[in-house]
Amino acid sequence: MDDDNKVIAEARESFGKGAARKIRAAGKIPAVVYGHGTEPQHVTLPAHQVGLLIRKANAVLDLQIGGKSQLVLVKDVQKDPVHQIIEHLDLIVVKKGEKVQVEIPVHVEGEPAPGTIADLDSHTLLLEVEATHIPENVVVSVEGLEEGTQIHAKDVELPKGAALVTDGDALVVNVHTPQKVDLGEEAAEAAEGVEGVEGEAAEAPAEEAAAE
Repeated sequence: MDDDNKVIAEARESFGKGAARKIRAAGKIPAVVYGHGTEPQHVTLPAHQVGLLIRKANAVLDLQIGGKSQLVLVKDVQKDPVHQIIEHLDLIVVKKGEKVQVEIPVHVEGEPAPGTIADLDSHTLLLEVEATHIPENVVVSVEGLEEGTQIHAKDVELPKGAALVTDGDALVVNVHTPQKVDLGEEAAEAAEGVEGVEGEAAEAPAEEAAAE
C-alpha cells in the first residue's frame, strides 16, 4: 500500500446530530468501519486528507487505529446535497489479496467512423478484483467503429486479475448515426398553419357582414 493512503483515525466517543456537527466543524468526518465479523468501529477522520483521497473511485485507506494498521475500502460516501460537504463515510474492512466486488467506471477512447456517434450505455461495470489492486477504470476503444457496432460487457478487455460480475450481454457502447431533424422545415410548416388559421378567422367576419 502507498503511504499516501495512511490516515490517522480517532475513536469516536460522542454520537447524534449535534456531535456530528461538532466533529465536522473541527475539520473531521465521522465514519464507521465494519466487516469480517468485527464489531463496527466508530471513528473520526481528517476531512481534508480524506476528501482528497476519496476523489478516486473505490479508494482504499490504510487506517491507523490506536497504532494498528487496518485496510478499509470506502463503501459509501454521504454528502450534504446542497453544500457537498462529506457528512459520513461507510468503510468496509479488507485484507491484502482479498477479492472484492466494485463498480469500475468505463472510459471511452477514440473516435468512431465519420458521421457516427458512440453512446455509452453502461457507465460502470461490476468487477471482482483484489482489494489492494482496484483499477481506476476500464478502457473501451471506439476508434473507427462503424454504424451498428455494439460493444457488450463480455467484449471489454479487463485489467489483469479482474473478473466480470456484470451480465456479459449488458450493452456498454452503441455506435449509430444520429437522426437528422430539419427544424427549419418543421418551423416553416407550423408558421404556415398558423397563418392559414388566422386568415380564415379574418375572412369569416367579412363574409358575415356581407350576408347581413
